[in-house]
Amino acid sequence: MSLLRTVVRHVPLSSSPQLKHSILHQSHLTWRPILLSPQTRHYASKKDNKKDSKKDKKRDNKNDDTNPTSPRESRRTVNTDTLIPGSKRILAGEEYFKAEEKMKGVLDRFKKEVAELETRASGRVTPAVLAPVRVVLPHSEGKGVRLEEVATVGVREGTTLIITVFEESSLKFVEQAIYAAKLPSIVPQKVDNQTIKVPMPKPTVEARQALFTTAQRKAEDCRSHIRKQQQLSVKKGAYEKHSQELDEFKQLTDRFIGDIDKVLADFKKVASPSK
Repeated sequence: MSLLRTVVRHVPLSSSPQLKHSILHQSHLTWRPILLSPQTRHYASKKDNKKDSKKDKKRDNKNDDTNPTSPRESRRTVNTDTLIPGSKRILAGEEYFKAEEKMKGVLDRFKKEVAELETRASGRVTPAVLAPVRVVLPHSEGKGVRLEEVATVGVREGTTLIITVFEESSLKFVEQAIYAAKLPSIVPQKVDNQTIKVPMPKPTVEARQALFTTAQRKAEDCRSHIRKQQQLSVKKGAYEKHSQELDEFKQLTDRFIGDIDKVLADFKKVASPSK
């Protein structure tokens, strides 16, 4: 009614009765009440629920395909961390890595032997001094066994090694093995049918020099093994002359020989007369 009054109020008095009647008729139509339909509830059937669930799954799968972080997309990506730059790629192939592994074994063995010599040069008495000893028993078919397999080795008063064999029959073979090892300044002395003592005097300048000479001899043997391994690998690979593969093998050999020289130089500082 308020709208009707507003419209009527703004109609000029000079307007014709037909115009007033038209305005009143339009306003009446505008404010005609709207009949509301009764509210009813609809319940989805099981078939509808299944259809909706299938649609949701399809939509989720579609989102997974477009999502860059989805597991499906992650399987397609390439891990660039495993890619090797061309400048660091080894052209020699499998033979190169086989040779590198064998050369590393030679270097590790040399480091272990020098560590034992360094222990003796420093004056420390430990059972490791007798690690190079190999005992040849009658039933071993000429193959030597480690001293720890036939006897126990202990230290007495910090200056003497005591060797106690498990069986009395193996005592003489242990004594022969210690002499055969040719360890500088080591002279076994029989105590009884089961025991041998090895006095360990403090290393003199001459003894240290003898240990260093032994290390030099072992180092030269290791260099020879590494060079032979290089020649064997190059021969198996059948590489062309003056090729990059040959340069790679040369660099590999030089690297391991340099490591051997460094280990020997460090030991020389320990075995030098000034120490």
